[in-house]
Amino acid sequence: MHGLGNDFVLLDGVSQSLALTPEQVMHLCDRKYGIGCDQLLIVENTDLPEVDFKYRIFNCDGSEVEQCGNGARCFAQFVKRQGLIERDKMRVETLAGVYAIEIIDHTLVKVDMGQPEFDPAKIPFMPAQQDTHQIQIKQQQINFQVVSIGNPHAVIFVDDVDAVALGDIGSQLEVDPRFPQRTNVQFVQIVDSETIKQRIFERGAGETMASGSGACAAVAVGQKYKNLAAHVVVNMPGGKLSINADPISHTLYMTGPTEISFEGSIHL
Repeated sequence: MHGLGNDFVLLDGVSQSLALTPEQVMHLCDRKYGIGCDQLLIVENTDLPEVDFKYRIFNCDGSEVEQCGNGARCFAQFVKRQGLIERDKMRVETLAGVYAIEIIDHTLVKVDMGQPEFDPAKIPFMPAQQDTHQIQIKQQQINFQVVSIGNPHAVIFVDDVDAVALGDIGSQLEVDPRFPQRTNVQFVQIVDSETIKQRIFERGAGETMASGSGACAAVAVGQKYKNLAAHVVVNMPGGKLSINADPISHTLYMTGPTEISFEGSIHL
């Protein structure tokens, strides 16, 4: 499945027993020798009360991560299509907490992404005595802000997102030692108060066509520092996401499409 070109392999760990090694995850994600995807998603049973599923997310380098917004939308459509749930509303457990997801129609899904976290210790990012941080790359000083949307993000505002040396900056900032768990990197161009353009360098995956948590990170930082509106349309290479912020709680709601690319089986 994919959400705006950000693609996933989804596996049903409820109807069958799954215990994948990092090497098996890397094999499944490999676009030449496996199935191919940005991230691998696994549905599992949960022990939490009033929660429907456990939702596990693996990068294509085999590492497990906390949250994935585009993946959450695909996850909801997948469990409904597989007959694992009949309701359109569900709650899923992740490493970042419990998220509420609602299927709007056969493609559109809305996810409650929670409140953005700007406390550096909880992102985590260290040390941090100011709002804006810097990194020196090829004799150029890059300014960025940090936020967590259940996973860490560095947000860089630029005049022209298409002209950014995304790979050079993203690959170095991802592994900056101030981010002990590495970070996702968002490059953001403000079109107007309700519209932004964005490119994404995902931790453990490199450049991707879209990112749900990345879009939320860009909007959260833009609302805090750049006067973005409560409702923002985020334009990424793969398409558009709608991000709404509750004016009182600051909770972020992401709405966007999902698509099934193909189904099949693989022997490990």
